[in-house]
Amino acid sequence: MIGNALRAADLDGRGRGLLAARSIREGEVILTEPPLVVYPASLGSIPSFCSACFRSLSAPASPCPSCRAAAFCSPACAAASHPRLLCAALSGGKLASATEPHQEPLLFLLSAYSLQEPSLRVLLSLSSAPTPPPSQQDPASLHAMVVALVPPGMLPQGFSPDITAALLAKDRTNSFSIMEPYRPEVSQELRKARAYAVYPQASRLNHDCLPNACHFDYPDMPGPGNTDIVVRALHDITEGREVCISYFAANWQYKDRQLRLLEDYGFQCECERCQVESKWKLDDDKDGSNGDDDDTMEEEEEGDGGDDGMEQEEGDGSGGSEDDFPHAYFFVRYLCDQGDCYGMLAPLPPLLNGEPSHVFECNVCGHLKKEDDVPDGGDSSMAD
Repeated sequence: MIGNALRAADLDGRGRGLLAARSIREGEVILTEPPLVVYPASLGSIPSFCSACFRSLSAPASPCPSCRAAAFCSPACAAASHPRLLCAALSGGKLASATEPHQEPLLFLLSAYSLQEPSLRVLLSLSSAPTPPPSQQDPASLHAMVVALVPPGMLPQGFSPDITAALLAKDRTNSFSIMEPYRPEVSQELRKARAYAVYPQASRLNHDCLPNACHFDYPDMPGPGNTDIVVRALHDITEGREVCISYFAANWQYKDRQLRLLEDYGFQCECERCQVESKWKLDDDKDGSNGDDDDTMEEEEEGDGGDDGMEQEEGDGSGGSEDDFPHAYFFVRYLCDQGDCYGMLAPLPPLLNGEPSHVFECNVCGHLKKEDDVPDGGDSSMAD
């Protein structure tokens, strides 16, 4: 969990956030957390992954004795089972008739309402996203669908349209994608999430377009904890500084970052990078043109919040020369250059003697890169 590296705080204009409770070394694991709730990304993904741990399934798999739609990778996972309301909905076969836009929120609601009351209360205590347009996610319609999918006796105490609407708002703000493993032959727009998960502590990490930390997931890792989120420091962070991640790929253009943050999270970013790039935008407008208008963005299948598996856009994200863009060093040092990955390169944890590892790992493709191959730059602005 948080351990001794982070502490929660109320931050002016930023809501709840996490601060460094002490000096943090580059590569240090500053947060490891199991999911409060984890659920399939789509109905189509259920046959491909264990419904308890979400590892890739290899034959033979043990089918769920109740719904027969889900399967498990081991006796231990079969004993752990999967959310009871989701199992009931799959058993009746009605969930299969849900249209694709409704599948993901229904899978979330069925999983969330399966939580024990204390865990459901924690989920409801998290921050909320702005209310989406009804055409995107109508809480009343989704609530009625849950009623039609689940036997009345299984619905939890307190089940109501208001709670359903509140849960949907929590999902949009706080969920992280657990992505299918990166494969170079699979284009970024076809790379999908296998599951979504909510991590209460990690959800407190605010966004910055030049983050000082990034998160990793290792869904096919052997042993327990494969759905845990792992957050590592990109570089040294001084005590008292806020620890931030990026909610999407660091190479997104200014206007796309601002649009996404405003629509999904309800705020306009005013970080140092955005302050610099906003001036480029103003200069473009004065010239009567906007070079960003010709850019196209290819997104992965999105999660509802948090970090969406690092959706990608072509380009280096700088949009100007190094003289115009004082943060260009960040992209050279911390942005993966393997194919069209554009993941974040974070140092591996320090060695047992406290020395830096001198090896960087990409949080999307998993590529390892020796520090000798990464510019040392000497840019003190990258260290907090």
